[in-house]
Amino acid sequence: MAKPILYDFFATWCGPCRIQGPILEEVGKKFGDSVEIKKVDVDQHMDLAEKYSIRVVPTLIIEKDGSVVQMLEGVTDGRTLENLLRPLVG
Repeated sequence: MAKPILYDFFATWCGPCRIQGPILEEVGKKFGDSVEIKKVDVDQHMDLAEKYSIRVVPTLIIEKDGSVVQMLEGVTDGRTLENLLRPLVG
């Protein structure tokens, strides 16, 4: 069973994205190698943004075994992310 992937769709010009970044760093520290966090700049990777129908940044997508488990638009707090990721780990 593969570990969950947390995609962070962001843009360098996006103010709320700068708020989301440190939250993801903290979540990453708590979960370590059990969760993969991938940052995706929507201006650099329009193909991925289109694939996942990203319309708002920041948008977080949690994927497990190739399926989207959760899509969150706007800034998401650490506790919410931890509660969503915990059941998917191990």
